Amino acid sequence: MNRSNASSTVQIDREPMADEVAVVYRKIAWRLLPFLIFLFVLAWIDRVNVGFAKLAMLQDLGFSEAVYGLGAGIFFIGYFIFEVPSNLLLEKIGARRTLARITILWGLTSIAMAYVESAWSFYTLRFLLGAFEAGFFPGVVLYLTYWFPAAQRAKINGMFMTSFAIAGVVGGPIAGFIMSHMVGVGSLANWQWLFIIEGIPSVIAGFLVLRYLPEKPANAKWLSPAQRKMVSDTIAHEDKAPGKHSDLRSLLRFPKLWLCALVYFCLVSGNATIAFWTPSVIKSLGVDDNMNIGLLSSIPFILGTVAMLWNGFHSDKTAERRVHCAMAALLAGLGLICTGLFIGNAALALISLTIAAMGILAAFPVFWSIPGAFLAGTAAAGGIALINCIGNLAGFVAPYMIGWLKTQTGSLSTGLYMVASFEILAGLLLLLLFKGIKVSKS
Repeated sequence: MNRSNASSTVQIDREPMADEVAVVYRKIAWRLLPFLIFLFVLAWIDRVNVGFAKLAMLQDLGFSEAVYGLGAGIFFIGYFIFEVPSNLLLEKIGARRTLARITILWGLTSIAMAYVESAWSFYTLRFLLGAFEAGFFPGVVLYLTYWFPAAQRAKINGMFMTSFAIAGVVGGPIAGFIMSHMVGVGSLANWQWLFIIEGIPSVIAGFLVLRYLPEKPANAKWLSPAQRKMVSDTIAHEDKAPGKHSDLRSLLRFPKLWLCALVYFCLVSGNATIAFWTPSVIKSLGVDDNMNIGLLSSIPFILGTVAMLWNGFHSDKTAERRVHCAMAALLAGLGLICTGLFIGNAALALISLTIAAMGILAAFPVFWSIPGAFLAGTAAAGGIALINCIGNLAGFVAPYMIGWLKTQTGSLSTGLYMVASFEILAGLLLLLLFKGIKVSKS
């Protein structure tokens, strides 16, 4: 018995081998990432399904393109106001309760979208959807920093952020199927069924969060004591590294925080564009059937998933962040420009939109490994949320401006060029002003 105890003590205190460390992080990734991806797929679908509802909703309710653009974008005003408080609250009360609250409330709000009758009820519910979802994405980014060291975060972020692309891949066909098969069912329109059917799983998933997610490595019963200690000690050691900011007030005077927010604003403008306007772009190419629109809209996201994973893995392998993110942003700008130029040619426009989606999605996982190079503790909670909420204002600006420009000009091209300029600006800022962002190889 004493030998067993002694052996156990040695097992906990000794330095783990590289193979053992890799096994532990694979175990954590397989345990956490599929569930977190599932949650964000639900969040993303409930956020952007208005893009498919729009195909019938505007005519039924008499909304203009500008009303739709404002309603799609006002989501991010609620998101902006409540995101930092939500992430700071997560740091205090824990991830499980915070993520459960967020998931349940956004699901209920999505269901309520089925009963929109006026522009103001549309604006109100979209605002509330943003307010309730606020904190989910930065909360997960923060949550993953509790588990994975900096050298693995581009890869891990990339794996988590495949949820963007997965939602686009599965969300389009699902929405197309609902819109095609729920016409005339009961007393509701097909777009109303879309909101209801896609909102219910989120409410259920919110209760599952409380049962499934551990708060931190120390609470993970599926890890051994030695594994829990190794993971916790690794993160604690990194958080104390020189050059990291842990005080939120001092961080607000740090220029790189605001540069990150500006870059992210530019990146999100592209993400919001492909999320809210891909169905409309495809319809403008002459595709009228809702199911076909849903299927075709999944193509950019399928290839975007591949690009996202490759860029994250390669960034970790080379321990380089700036150029990987910048090149992806510049590719996105090129793709959006070509989409606008070829809007009258179905094949070339879809290829261009796919290139844009690949660049946009590939930029995200690498970008979110950059703030971790200078953030820790409370500053990480507040800083990540601040970058995300300021950046996500582009989710308001881009859809609204595209809708307004389309109303004024009758074409999507001008709006696409505007968003392309934001992506190009992000790439240039990264290349010129983010020199020195490095991370040690794992």
